Amino acid sequence: MSDLDLTQETPEYAGFLDRFWATLIDTLILMAITLPLTMIIYGNQLTIEGSRQLLGPGDIIINWLFPALAVILFWHYKSATPGKMLITMKVVDEKTGLAPKLSQSVIRYLAYFVSILPLFLGFFWIVVDKKKQGWHDKIAGTVVVRLRK
Repeated sequence: MSDLDLTQETPEYAGFLDRFWATLIDTLILMAITLPLTMIIYGNQLTIEGSRQLLGPGDIIINWLFPALAVILFWHYKSATPGKMLITMKVVDEKTGLAPKLSQSVIRYLAYFVSILPLFLGFFWIVVDKKKQGWHDKIAGTVVVRLRK
């Protein structure tokens, strides 16, 4: 995948449904990795009275730090997570069309929480925005584009 030159071509911004499916794929991949690891370490403690509790340092590493690090590194080095790659999309810097800087990737990940907190409104914003940016994209200065075949 080559970098886009947003000054020379009009990008096709990826819409809400494509991004939703990519996120679903990424979530399933992450669950396939993290759930077995968590179960190996914590076993039956995982389902104490049906509520999800923070179980300990292994839980923090496997279920919080590993996914954050994986997603940030995929954005930074590949401009896409596996789900976005399957649907032929990539995350790029809004101004240059290049892969996001590491700082943008970290900001974008942390800004997901801003998009989530008010009833996922920051994600639904993609539907109405002219560049199909969620709040996390606006905060990080990124856009998600479809790759031309």
